[in-house]
Amino acid sequence: MTIADPVDSPLAPEILAHYVVKTPRASEMIEWYRTVLGARVVHEDTQIAFLTWDEESHRLALVKIPGVMRYLFPLARLRRKLLGVDHLAFTYSSLERLLLNHERLAALGIEPVWSINHGPTTSLYYEDPDGIRLEFQVENFPTAEETAAFFDSKGFADNPIGVTIDPSYLLERLRSGEPPSSLVHRRAGVRPGTTARANKRAITFRTL
Repeated sequence: MTIADPVDSPLAPEILAHYVVKTPRASEMIEWYRTVLGARVVHEDTQIAFLTWDEESHRLALVKIPGVMRYLFPLARLRRKLLGVDHLAFTYSSLERLLLNHERLAALGIEPVWSINHGPTTSLYYEDPDGIRLEFQVENFPTAEETAAFFDSKGFADNPIGVTIDPSYLLERLRSGEPPSSLVHRRAGVRPGTTARANKRAITFRTL
C-alpha cells in the first residue's frame, strides 16, 4: 500500500494512548493512581491534571469539576452497572508481577473488588475513588490461537465468566516453587476447603 492508493478496509489505530475522566476529587484520584500504578503528574493546573506511568506523555487526564458534584457519583456507579463502559483492562507480562502487585496493594488496604480466573485470563478488578473499574490481568494461554480455541470449547460454553479465586493462595503456590504454567487453569486459585464458585450470571450484568 502507498499513500496514493485508495483504502477499502479499516485502518485500526496502533495504540490506545490515554483516557480522560471528569472528577470532583482530583487529589484523591492522583494519590490512588500514584499508589496503584506508580503514576506521576506531568502537568497540573486548576482545571486539569495529566498523569503517566510509562513512556507515553500522558495516559490519564483528570478534568477537575466542582466538588459538589461528588454527591452525584453514586449515580455514576449505578450507570456503570447498567450501561456504557464497564471497565478498562490492563495486561501484566507475568502472573508473578500481577500477584506481587496484589500483595503490595493489599498491604496498603487496597483490595480487588473481584478476583477471577476467566479462563482466557486471570483477572483482578479494582475500583478507583470515583468507582471506575480497572481490570489487571495476565493471559493464561501463550498464543492468541489457543485463547480462540478455548472460546470455542465446551468449558467456555458451560461457564463463560469463570471461577472466583484467591490471589493470595496463588502467590503462596508460586513461592512454594510451582511453575506459573500450572497455576493458570480455572481452579488453580481456589484454596483447599473452599468452594470453587462459578460465575454464571448473564454477562451483561457480571460486574454488578
